Amino acid sequence: MTELDQTAEGARRRGWTRRRSIAAFARSRDGSAAIEFALLAIPYFMIVFAIIETFVAFAGEQLVSSAVDTLSRKIRTGQITLANTDRTAFRTALCNEISVLIKCSTTEAATPNKLYVDVQKFSTFAAIPTTIPKVSTANYADINTSAFQYAPGGAGTINMVRAYYRWQVITDLIRPYISSVRPADGSSAYFLIVATAAFQNEQYP
Repeated sequence: MTELDQTAEGARRRGWTRRRSIAAFARSRDGSAAIEFALLAIPYFMIVFAIIETFVAFAGEQLVSSAVDTLSRKIRTGQITLANTDRTAFRTALCNEISVLIKCSTTEAATPNKLYVDVQKFSTFAAIPTTIPKVSTANYADINTSAFQYAPGGAGTINMVRAYYRWQVITDLIRPYISSVRPADGSSAYFLIVATAAFQNEQYP
């Protein structure tokens, strides 16, 4: 074999070796699982955390609703009246009812920041409001707390107890947009938990 033939043969072998290496690299699956996991990890964990937070938020909704029912029952039976329980004491009692999952700050009972309570009496059930009070009719307007009262009626009166809680959203990127109520600064970092009870007081002494 001449020197020229040897050079050509060597070139063919090197080309074949390179093609074989490229084909082997293309077939190789070493590390593919790690790469796929790295690509999918962020959206996967976002979905997992969103599911967990939605579950916890649902538990928070049930807790606030249960607390409203408990305190409403005490108003209905005369255990809580305007004479023996003021606004701060009522809010403190509500905070105690939800403390298993939702912690009120030390000043929350006196100066609401997340938890708002509205207790009113009405002449008829038809007069009870059925919508959330807002500061305006614009989309995503904040709740209007200026008309909130603490005025439980006496025996035989018709009453409404409503609690509003701003639930802080951490990972769920969808749920804040479900609510049409947002803070005045336009942020959407929370959704609004609302619990309502309407009832007529018993004819207690």
